[in-house]
Amino acid sequence: MAASSNSRVFMQGIIGKSPGTGLGNRVSGVCFRTSGVRSGIKLGVRATMQVGLEEVESSQLPNSVDGNLGFDVVSEGELREKGFLGMRKTKLVCTIGPACCLLEDLENLASSGMNVARLNMCHNTWEWHRDVIRKIKRLNEEKGYCVSVMIDTEGGQIHVVDHGAPFSVKAENESIWLFTTQKFEGSRPFTVQANYEGFSEGITVGDEVVIDGGMASFEVIEKIGNDLRCKCTDPGLLLPRAKLSFWRDGKLVEKNYELPTISTKDWADIEFGISEGVDFIAMSFVKDANAIKQLKSYLSNKSSESIGVLAKIESLESLQHLEEIIEASDGIMVARGDLGVEIPLEQIPAVQAKITHVCRQLNRPVIVASQLLESMVEYPTPTRAEVADVSEAVRQYADALMLSGESAIGSYGQKALCVLRMASSRMELWSREENRQSALHQRQLGVSLPDRIAEQICNCAVEMGTNSLYLKTSSFSKCYCSKIGSKNSFVFTSFNSALPLQPTTLVWMPSLYTQSMVKWHHSCHATVQTLPYLPSLTTTAPE
Repeated sequence: MAASSNSRVFMQGIIGKSPGTGLGNRVSGVCFRTSGVRSGIKLGVRATMQVGLEEVESSQLPNSVDGNLGFDVVSEGELREKGFLGMRKTKLVCTIGPACCLLEDLENLASSGMNVARLNMCHNTWEWHRDVIRKIKRLNEEKGYCVSVMIDTEGGQIHVVDHGAPFSVKAENESIWLFTTQKFEGSRPFTVQANYEGFSEGITVGDEVVIDGGMASFEVIEKIGNDLRCKCTDPGLLLPRAKLSFWRDGKLVEKNYELPTISTKDWADIEFGISEGVDFIAMSFVKDANAIKQLKSYLSNKSSESIGVLAKIESLESLQHLEEIIEASDGIMVARGDLGVEIPLEQIPAVQAKITHVCRQLNRPVIVASQLLESMVEYPTPTRAEVADVSEAVRQYADALMLSGESAIGSYGQKALCVLRMASSRMELWSREENRQSALHQRQLGVSLPDRIAEQICNCAVEMGTNSLYLKTSSFSKCYCSKIGSKNSFVFTSFNSALPLQPTTLVWMPSLYTQSMVKWHHSCHATVQTLPYLPSLTTTAPE
């Protein structure tokens, strides 16, 4: 009887009339044990949701969890009223930088919905990154959050090593600059040091040097050995480690640099990540599947923990080998910033849609990143176009959205995260009803038996309008089922308590785990009686 009562409380917290206090990682408690049954729910990447023991009427819920933000206040209450069906499926990734590296700042981000903390290894020191990782783990242990950690490698790219200033430097119109590989110390005005000796090979007078995809532009007026003397044509800021690209007659100069996908520095950063127990490693400037396979093999030999390998699609070469890269990786990041340097800007929306579509077909999670809410680096509210951009990514079934400078160096990082959360939550509710049947037309390209079984379960659930309580013993099918965009719900159950907290999946799926088949059936019987928003439930036997 005790188990039945507690299971009812647990599922009421999931399905509706939740006593939760917010829509972030925590709503109220983590997992609890009653009569040998341990229950838990997973909101995002290793994210859990606390469950209270008393119901609270919806009228007692606060109008807004964001206070001063006041963005779409009505939908906050609506989403919480819907309980399970109103939960946000889209995960949120925040880049950690000087603007949000304090313990208090990290906790604010976690409480506002951050599922993954991204550390860009291009910036800061190992000591700085180690301090941030330990703060996040401390929050997870002491406060009940479950925020995963991702490190982002530098990759093989041509970038600025030094420009004579500690932070950024302004390039004025028609000012003359020297781009060189010669090292210098201290201040050396109008000089930029590049990281690769052959960066100027094939470049001629009249070519254009573009900084960070258009932050500033220069025209080559003289070539002196390997150095380039340039005139600023579009003034702007040169940031530390800014990326360099070269254009001729309006087209990108394709140069096959002999830069490895994983540099010596990257291998050292990967070793650091393994030692600190990170959950994901994002590989920059992936050219083909070989580097991904090499890294995954290295990780399997070096670490007993499961570390996900994400491939960043940000170059022409990665687009040319898109399917093999997606198949080899554990997930994909659409890095629109660097990708916009390699292809015309007007092609980015179509390329993003193509990548997300192929990821769905190949059953891989996909993150849409770069400039989602760029204006909020300086301003407290987003542009309408930015909100539309976020909503479009959710409509395309992106598994996660990522903030870069908005959280790392912006003045309104937490507000940006709240806007991202509410925009994605609202779009999920709209698209869930609008595209209820679309999953039936999204055929997988994979041929594995577990994936095919999962596909048929999803299709049957959509066709019959039922919801599924899915008993599982492995992690193969979870990713595909979670990608269904309809209103049908899937609650996964397992006898293995580690599976619901598997950190190497970027997909959303609530999970309930128990210790034996007898207790599972007992718990399910009590659970089915308390599902006001799940009128029909299909239970599926173990794989």
